[in-house]
Amino acid sequence: MKTPVSLLSSALLLAMTSSVLAASSVDLTVKGLITPSACTPSLPGDVDFGKIAAKDLNQDTATRLENKTVQLSVNCDAATLFAIHPLDNRAGTALHGATFGLGLINENQKLGKYQLVFSNPVAETASTLIAMYNSEGQWTELLDDEAVAPNDLVALGSRGDSGWAPHPIKDAVMDMTLYTSIAPASSLTLTSEVAIDGSATFEVKYL
Repeated sequence: MKTPVSLLSSALLLAMTSSVLAASSVDLTVKGLITPSACTPSLPGDVDFGKIAAKDLNQDTATRLENKTVQLSVNCDAATLFAIHPLDNRAGTALHGATFGLGLINENQKLGKYQLVFSNPVAETASTLIAMYNSEGQWTELLDDEAVAPNDLVALGSRGDSGWAPHPIKDAVMDMTLYTSIAPASSLTLTSEVAIDGSATFEVKYL
């Protein structure tokens, strides 16, 4: 029995119409994971450089201040995969890119910068500090003299067959050293007291 051409044409048209309709829509998948474990980061307090005389600042080059080291602790309810996500609350005020800012004078003069260097991790599992730069998706070993920029990720991990990766940690502590510089005095208005106004937030990002 032969199928009429008109019937074949109708079936073909229906198939083409269905294909066109399918191509005119897209699905959204909403995913996530709710974890029973929570982690709390903590710092011992503010980093205070005290009063610095304007006359002690270099006129034409940046002035390096004393390095300051504080301990960053993270305590979790149970062993958890996490990373530290530093955010610069003074974004746009840093003297140079990939550093943290110290605020502005007269709304447009950048006071200086500081860099963050992590070292000496201690946890219940032998760990190495690792970092992911610019959300590039690849973890690498974080050396003691490497600075971390705003929005980079820092974690404790180890190296396996496929490379560096975070591993679950319950309690961790690490040194965080600030390398701070003030802009050349010739670029700043220093006729009255000026506050060093750096601020950063350290988020725990669950992995």
